[in-house]
Order: sequence, then structure tokens, then C-alpha cells
Amino acid sequence: MGQVLQFRLPQVRDEVPVGATLDLLSAVDFALRDLIDIGNHVTLDAVREQAAACHAMLSAAYDAEFGHG
Repeated sequence: MGQVLQFRLPQVRDEVPVGATLDLLSAVDFALRDLIDIGNHVTLDAVREQAAACHAMLSAAYDAEFGHG
């Protein structure tokens, strides 16, 4: 049987007004924060590893945008 992961509902972030369109870099920034939060609260090693891999990929893309932007 698999492990069911229950995530907390995300808190409303003050940086983005309700109904505002997010730019791609803001969305990546929010995803990076969420991946850190997920990694801190899961107990299954495979999920932690996948979250870390996703974080590394998004972080590299985010950093590259500022290096080439």
C-alpha cells in the first residue's frame, strides 16, 4: 500500500493581490518555497528526494534567468 500525503492548505501570501496575474518567476519562487515546506514535513524518503530534485531544477532555472536576464 502507498503512503497518503496530506498537505496543509497554503497560506495566503501578501505579495500577490487576489486575482492578480503571476509572472513566471514569481510562480517559480513560490514553488521553491513550497518544495522546501513539503520536504520539511514528509517522512517518506522517496518524496523528499523528489522534492529536492524538483527544487534543484527550479532553482537552477531561476538563477539562470537572473544570470542571463
